Amino acid sequence: MENNERYKVLLVEDDSNFGQVLKNYLELNDFVVELARDGILGLAAFRREKFDICLLDVMMPNMDGFTLAEEIRNVDPDVPLFFLSAKSMKEDILSGYKLGADDYITKPFDSEVLLHKIKAILKRNQELQEKQHSQVEFEIGAYKFNSKLRTLDNGDETRTLSPKENELLHMLCEYMNDLLPRETALKRIWGSDTYFNGRSMDVYIAKLRKYLKEDSAVEIVNIHGNGFRLVAPQ
Repeated sequence: MENNERYKVLLVEDDSNFGQVLKNYLELNDFVVELARDGILGLAAFRREKFDICLLDVMMPNMDGFTLAEEIRNVDPDVPLFFLSAKSMKEDILSGYKLGADDYITKPFDSEVLLHKIKAILKRNQELQEKQHSQVEFEIGAYKFNSKLRTLDNGDETRTLSPKENELLHMLCEYMNDLLPRETALKRIWGSDTYFNGRSMDVYIAKLRKYLKEDSAVEIVNIHGNGFRLVAPQ
């Protein structure tokens, strides 16, 4: 994330007083916060916008926090997720972690401690993303690919790729001459590995094959049922 961008937080909390106080506190610490009053509104907000972290109350009307977490994970399996709950039973805490929570914080809690936990998890995720995307230039046979500029150059023509084409080719290059699992690509680029997202990815694979067809030594091979492999001379 660029230094001049602020992290976006989805806060789903049915206690209006507590929710507003926490929203104000996070905003004072330079976060952009969307406050939703129940799980259904929270899910609608998550589907509408992209958030860097979700803070979910567990006991809410209409849709509880655990159900909301499952729905969020279906959309984005990697977004950091904290539960905020007055329920401190071991079973509830374990349920939260089984749903992929990064933390389960029992009320009442120290807002400053929560703030430091949020910053720590966001810093970790940013470092992971930077590491994943540290290499931006690749040679693919006769082609030169720059994922930062989104360009694919074969010496005669420079093509500008769409964001999804660029991200998919970057992942194929990261796994060059090795298997890129379908599920891995779908979850990182499309957010989930649904049937329809899979068909969408197949369309993008076909486009990339077309862009790379000038070099007969380069091929995107379909490993049936598993994923794809970008074959290129090294």
